[in-house]
Amino acid sequence: MVNSNAEVSLANLGMYLLDVTLKRGTNLAARDRGGTSDPYVKFKIGGKEVFRSKTIHKNLYPVWEEKVSLLIDNLKEPLYVKVFDYDFGLQDDFMGSAFLDLATLELQSAKEVALNLKDPQHPDHVLGTIYFSVFLSQKDSVSMESTTIIKKNWKRSSKFQTQSLRIPELHRKSHFWRGVVSITLIEGQDLKAMDANGLSDPYVKFRLGHQKYKSKTLPKTLNPQWREQFTMHLYEEHGGVIDITVWDKDAGKRDDFIGRCQVDLSALSKEQTHKLKMNLEEGEGCLVLLVTLTASSAISVSDLSVSCLEDQKERKEILRRYSLMRSFSSFNDVGFLQVKVIRAEGLMAADVTGKSDPFCVVELNNDRLMTHTVYKKLNPEWKKVFTFNVNDMHSVLEVTVYDEDRDRSADFLGKVAIPLLSIQNGEQKAYVLKNKQLTGPTKGVIYLEIDVIFNAVKASLATLMPKEQKYVEEEPRLSKQLLLRNFIRMKRCVMVLINAAYYINSCFDWDSPQRSLAAFLVMEDMLEDEEEEDDKDDKDSEKKGFMNKLYAIQEVCVSVQNVLEEVASMGERIKNTFNWTVPFLTWLAIIALCVLTAVLYFIPLRYLVLLWGINKFTKKIRSPYTIDNNEIFDFLTRVPSDVQLVQYHELKPDPSHSPSKRKKNNLG
Repeated sequence: MVNSNAEVSLANLGMYLLDVTLKRGTNLAARDRGGTSDPYVKFKIGGKEVFRSKTIHKNLYPVWEEKVSLLIDNLKEPLYVKVFDYDFGLQDDFMGSAFLDLATLELQSAKEVALNLKDPQHPDHVLGTIYFSVFLSQKDSVSMESTTIIKKNWKRSSKFQTQSLRIPELHRKSHFWRGVVSITLIEGQDLKAMDANGLSDPYVKFRLGHQKYKSKTLPKTLNPQWREQFTMHLYEEHGGVIDITVWDKDAGKRDDFIGRCQVDLSALSKEQTHKLKMNLEEGEGCLVLLVTLTASSAISVSDLSVSCLEDQKERKEILRRYSLMRSFSSFNDVGFLQVKVIRAEGLMAADVTGKSDPFCVVELNNDRLMTHTVYKKLNPEWKKVFTFNVNDMHSVLEVTVYDEDRDRSADFLGKVAIPLLSIQNGEQKAYVLKNKQLTGPTKGVIYLEIDVIFNAVKASLATLMPKEQKYVEEEPRLSKQLLLRNFIRMKRCVMVLINAAYYINSCFDWDSPQRSLAAFLVMEDMLEDEEEEDDKDDKDSEKKGFMNKLYAIQEVCVSVQNVLEEVASMGERIKNTFNWTVPFLTWLAIIALCVLTAVLYFIPLRYLVLLWGINKFTKKIRSPYTIDNNEIFDFLTRVPSDVQLVQYHELKPDPSHSPSKRKKNNLG
């Protein structure tokens, strides 16, 4: 008797794959003023949404022809079909619902389904018909190992009947989420003026399925700079459509519609950051976005064994691509970076249960990729491979670990910053996670293996070009501690100049005859350089009210804090150039000085100044869109300041976290 019941239970245990093709709808209910609707369809199983179709605008006889594969663990749960009318900025209108009893389907048999839509409050009235086809099959990917375990457990105890046969929660979550969409709203350009003053107060609404996001409102501008970053979950197998609307905030009245656009995610390649310039329909101007599709958890993640650098043919091709023989082609393509995010250990517990749901974000300048989420773990394994094209070898790779939280924004767990020039290729290293400011350790270690291949000539030339601007950065805030730190840094720089002045003055006093004689000989060959001083005009604006004056004082303090930061950083960068903090940059400076010395030996200085002046005056004529830059300043921006050196410093992990130590412990 027990054995027969076991066979029945095991037969019901299997997971099923339901292939659904949503075809069309007929005679749907009109929900808009024009007598039409903008219908889309939702599929739900067990109260959870598993699919959302695209929206067909202004149509009561829509044709979708969309396919989706659903993983089913319980055929007793019906498939609910709900149809809604999409409405900009408002709550969508209900257009009817129906359900399909999955227990009536036959295995390995296709079935055409036509469901009449009804309103539960008025069940006698038909609101249209939805047509789709279904195909139910046994899911073969359920491991035989789990079946064997169940059989053993059944033999051990007759209480097995009380055990739940549902798949684990993490599998359910990973099934419902097909991937993650990371969006950065950068700016708007030439938006439509909606106010009497010829300006607008714009904000943006994003919508992907049932998920929504609203940006902050920027007052009185037609070229807003939002610089906001957020993520949405992707539920569809082949992508989805992000509906974007731009509005003008109007106090006391209904907000004015500025324009709309859509992003078709199915047309974007995965694991790559796309910069999109979207023209607004039904309006004026455009939006500039960064969109990245990554972390597909329902599809198998990139396996470490198939990484491109371990494929010999791929590696040879990459080495040839960045060889010295190809130094003067594709100057923006400086190098190639591969990051293997292997695992983390001993993370901070962010949930009440003493666990976390960690995922990892890997950033290089404006490129932002993410791993999948590992649920209820403090020692997650991701085994994810990311690749980046490098435009600047002086960039810093940032790896941040977050705890996923559906109800609110993700919780910070730890972060590391790794300069590309400090990477040791092919070495698996344990990096101690730091706090948000990267000034001290936090709980946990992350294991990374990083490879970088680059062309040294291209990297050197890129050093003299403007640094890529990072679109999303924290806004400077007034901090007493930060202000004091900048004062101390500034004081150090001033003391260096004072000590240098004392040293020069001692040469004239002949305190050391050898030093004074050497200075006298050098002075004869020196040329006096003229320095240009920039005059800064102070703009005084009259402020009324106590709060306005308080804000003005705070802005002045923040400005002073930032000026001290810039001046101190520049002094520290000059110092770090000559003390071999970054050998690549120091060697580059030495080579540049040697070349300049050789050129000055053969060509008079006045000719070089003449050529430099001609180049500066004619640059805008020859290339109107060229960004004017100062090569020396661009070089110094690549040299890290003392604060950045602290942020980039690798903390020593606990010896027990080393791979060799772990092997010994396992053997023991």
